[in-house]
Amino acid sequence: MSRWTPRGLVGVLHLPALPGDPRPSGSFADAESHALRDAEALASAGFDALVVENFGSAPFPKGTAGHRIPPHQVAFLALVARAAKRLTGLPVGVNCLRNDGVSALGIAAAADLDFVRVNVHSGAYVTDQGLIEGEADVTLRYRASLGAETVLLADVLVKHAAPLAPLDATQAVEEVLDRGMADAVIVTGRGTGHPVDRGLLAQVREAAGTRPVLLGSGLSPNNAAELAPFAHGAIVGTATKLGGDVRAPVDLSRAKALVEAVRPHLRS
Repeated sequence: MSRWTPRGLVGVLHLPALPGDPRPSGSFADAESHALRDAEALASAGFDALVVENFGSAPFPKGTAGHRIPPHQVAFLALVARAAKRLTGLPVGVNCLRNDGVSALGIAAAADLDFVRVNVHSGAYVTDQGLIEGEADVTLRYRASLGAETVLLADVLVKHAAPLAPLDATQAVEEVLDRGMADAVIVTGRGTGHPVDRGLLAQVREAAGTRPVLLGSGLSPNNAAELAPFAHGAIVGTATKLGGDVRAPVDLSRAKALVEAVRPHLRS
């Protein structure tokens, strides 16, 4: 497997609630059909890659040692991600919410995926799951033990969280990329679907230098010209969905409009 370069538009496959989750769910087969339908629509719209998330399984476990995601979710994420990659031919990654980088890397290795997203890679953040501490040492050693080429994308000052101690954007980027050895950084707004603050994005861009920066939330045709020039790529979910509802299916026309609006502005 060639090493994926973090560039372009990454569409999110939000899995619905699964068996065993607190919210009402359908079968595993229903959830797979939901994800693959969205994968096909995003590929048709011109997206460059896909990432699968266990989004419907909230409230999430921390994802760190002693609080990993359930085994059936690990298995199902691997099956769906591999199926999406075979169906579309696109690079595919996985994000195990809330912060299970170890399971994500295991899934990626077993399913021949291209990348993982880790929301808290270094430092400590206060979240709705409680205090989450990054596991950069654990995940990077695990990746090395697998002999994997999996690209690791890591958030800085991630959404739905606040750093335990004061932390500015420059320091956060340095800790994630230099000390944490992530391959690229992701910048988000305060929550799912919320746009990135332009000032924060500019600070992250400067601190990252030539290394890849991706937008992680809230990108739309309306703000693409303002935000996309700071980034090499963007992870987009809400803006592609019917009516802008994150839990709705992908709307092909919205997805195509996003591609047309964003792609000319992204850094090469």
